[in-house]
Amino acid sequence: MLLTAATGGGHLRASAAVEQYIRDNTGYEVVTVDFLKAINRFLDKTVCDSYRFMAKRVPAVFGRLYKQTNRENLFSGLVPKLSGAFSNMLYPTIARYQPDVILTTHPFVTEMVSDLKEDGSVTVPLICILTDYGVHRAWIAPYVDAYVVASEDMVPELESFGVKREKIYPFGIPVHGVFFHREDRDMLLRDLRLDPELPTVLFMAGSFGVSNIIKLYRELADTEVKMQIIVITGRNQRLYEAFERELAGGESIPTRLIYFTDEVEKYMHASDLLVTKPGGLTVSEALACNLPMAVFDAIPGQEEDNANFLKIHDMGVRLQKDGDFAGQISSLIKEKKKLQEMRENCQHFDKSQSIPNLLALIRQLVEAQP
Repeated sequence: MLLTAATGGGHLRASAAVEQYIRDNTGYEVVTVDFLKAINRFLDKTVCDSYRFMAKRVPAVFGRLYKQTNRENLFSGLVPKLSGAFSNMLYPTIARYQPDVILTTHPFVTEMVSDLKEDGSVTVPLICILTDYGVHRAWIAPYVDAYVVASEDMVPELESFGVKREKIYPFGIPVHGVFFHREDRDMLLRDLRLDPELPTVLFMAGSFGVSNIIKLYRELADTEVKMQIIVITGRNQRLYEAFERELAGGESIPTRLIYFTDEVEKYMHASDLLVTKPGGLTVSEALACNLPMAVFDAIPGQEEDNANFLKIHDMGVRLQKDGDFAGQISSLIKEKKKLQEMRENCQHFDKSQSIPNLLALIRQLVEAQP
């Protein structure tokens, strides 16, 4: 059983990647449940809407809350108390499926299942999959049997929160296998009517503000560096229409505009650099494609952790809000050696066995059950 929630797409995508692999490679039954919807539809809407509002509209407040709840204080104890109140409401859903193992990709439900294990209502192994590159104490619960984390860097962080080393597995954040399968870059670019000889910058722009991203695009188009751009707006209709208007007068830089796509990996494999917000799953999918990143507009908190991880390991650069965006991007494109070094660092960070390793861990924990 996979327990997840729609507070940000990363929790859902990690769960979907695990579910797909298990279905394709084993005979096991697998079920994914959105725990907030299972508990209460109103609660689901309230939590998800509140998260989106704070992350997009008041990110500084979100960042302060993130830091405040990551310290030992009265406020940080609020999440466990709320989780305890809702765990009994979740129990009937777990009991209905009678799982042999529970995997969680969200901190709130990790705490809830831990509560149910503490009182004996649930006795099966609990594996928590962290979906970012930094640790927040909200993920830590006393009855978790194993933590699957993004990188080796997180091991000492978890230990500092009291987690035993033998419970920590730095397998990497689970992503769909398509991101690890190499595609023919030249063919992909020709299919997009783009030039295989030109450097390609991919904008995954759905989460950006409309005026913000158009301004950045114009600045980049005004540079003299030869390049071409792919823009994916996701389901951001307003942004897609703004780009349509921008491109209607003719392109000063070769550009392909994509609305929603379920083939993100195709565009990642075709590109030399990704400009994006540093969500945990987006970062992991790009790393699987060996695609260096220029990250922008990181939400204070977990996205800052992700951005800093990329910077420390030289797999990405951080674009400052009021900095020289076009200058930073164009200099990266010009410095082919630097971009190649970043790509090689992405290759060395190989987490292609994340889900197979997770599956082996599941078997190990289930077989060790009395």
